[in-house]
Amino acid sequence: MPIVTIRQLEGRTVEQKRKVAKEVTDIIVKIYQVDADRVTVNFFDMPNYNIAKAGKLFIDQGL
Repeated sequence: MPIVTIRQLEGRTVEQKRKVAKEVTDIIVKIYQVDADRVTVNFFDMPNYNIAKAGKLFIDQGL
């Protein structure tokens, strides 16, 4: 059972996540040749104060 994890900054809409989940599922089904009901997509939305890049929190970078 393929499990896809998407970690991202919070702020995406539910509709955007629906579209991504559908597209990701479709490509996994096509390439792995599994049924769609076997594919799980997990979204982990993280606040910009919980992620840093180059030693700076994203909140401090205007992201």
